[in-house]
Amino acid sequence: MFTFAPKNVKKMARELTFLVNGKEYTSSPTKIDRKKLYGWTENIALDDEGNECKLVSMDESGTLIIPKGGVGLGIISNGFWVQRSELKAVYEDGTPVELLPSSYSVPVELSKKASMEEFLDYSVQSFYQLDGASDELIAFIGSDIYSFTYCYRDSYEGKTAFLLTAGDENTGKNLFMMIGVRNEFEMLNLVQTSVIEEEPEIEEEEEDTEIDFSMF
Repeated sequence: MFTFAPKNVKKMARELTFLVNGKEYTSSPTKIDRKKLYGWTENIALDDEGNECKLVSMDESGTLIIPKGGVGLGIISNGFWVQRSELKAVYEDGTPVELLPSSYSVPVELSKKASMEEFLDYSVQSFYQLDGASDELIAFIGSDIYSFTYCYRDSYEGKTAFLLTAGDENTGKNLFMMIGVRNEFEMLNLVQTSVIEEEPEIEEEEEDTEIDFSMF
């Protein structure tokens, strides 16, 4: 006997679990992008008959048409295909790099505060509203900014995430999560100013105005 799930079943949103003073709080991040805020426009290419054109690729000879999704990237080692799951990251001495767990699989402990200067040193790449965040968690964050290492899935390198609240007493406060990358600034500093020594003036030889009559 086979059972089939209905097609209109909606996947449950992934939840983040925050750990504060030994107590856990869960919330679901909803991504906020420019499309949701301002809308968007699309340019659609049509042929002479009004049919929508589809983007395809061609081989080097220009005779083989490859439909969308027919081109991909692969990893080859010594002439053999290698699955990405088989790759392992190691340090220069061969020691394996520790794999960081997904932020959705383990509780995230909120213990590190970030200053406003540190927060402004990052370029925000993703912006989320944390739905279902309890009032107790929002009150704990307050006007502070908390940071933690965020991993969407198990990976060797995480990104820096910031938690902060926004809103007022009338509209209510909401909890937001921003994920960014630190900017590497080329800073200029004051150096000791050196004194430019002027070149000494060369004394010109005075012309001898005396007349030597023996020259005549």
